[in-house]
Amino acid sequence: MKNILVPVGSSKNAKSHLQYAVDFAKEFGAKVYVVQIYNVYTKAGTMIKIDHILERESQTFLDEHVASIDKKGVEVITRVFKGKLIDTIELAAKALDVNLIVLEPRTNSVNDDVYLGKTSGKIVKQTQIPALVVPEGYVYKPIDSIMMAVKSAILKREDALRPLRAIKNHFSSKLNLLLVKTPNHTPSDFEIDDELKTLIDKKIESKNATTYQGVLEHFKALNPDLLCVVRRKRGFFQKLWEENTVMRKDFYISEVPVLILRGLK
Repeated sequence: MKNILVPVGSSKNAKSHLQYAVDFAKEFGAKVYVVQIYNVYTKAGTMIKIDHILERESQTFLDEHVASIDKKGVEVITRVFKGKLIDTIELAAKALDVNLIVLEPRTNSVNDDVYLGKTSGKIVKQTQIPALVVPEGYVYKPIDSIMMAVKSAILKREDALRPLRAIKNHFSSKLNLLLVKTPNHTPSDFEIDDELKTLIDKKIESKNATTYQGVLEHFKALNPDLLCVVRRKRGFFQKLWEENTVMRKDFYISEVPVLILRGLK
């Protein structure tokens, strides 16, 4: 894990979030790219060009933002991009060879009842970049225990487990795999890939209507430092595939970081 991308918004949590990302990056000797994306919507007949103004203001904001945290020797690079959010994030991630995007749940100071805001929700929903969603105000600590919850252990992407393996190996974390048997379960869903087998310390099987319900049932007993789930069209964040915003009342497990892997199946 060498390059970490941190999109920055205007939330009151932005400073503590960037500090977490830097502390996390230091563990891996990774670079941190702090980015802000802007887009310009102009009315017909408008003659004023404001691109350079927005770019300059964004760059000044990022430089001041980075200066406000303790970089701890980590190389932190700021970048400003113009374009549509998802397309630009994906292009930036590819150009910068990003291994992980570290997201705060809400990039803007929106309703406190919201767990995952529209911007972060879009990034999780519409990109295939591995993402780490860090709770607001969360202070970095080593990851000793990981809970991975899936309804299918079938692996088809060779690099899908790379962020999970990097974290587990670095911290010597204990990985508990929760296999959730949902109503559309097939026997092959629980055939664990050889690579995943090498990471598992304990396997648990559960029968629930959704992966999320399985997590709710076992989360307290396992008490993980990190929850790991898989990005699927009808997966853990089921409501996310209907809307980009996830409410706190619909997501009770918001006290630990959530690692979202690229689609496995």
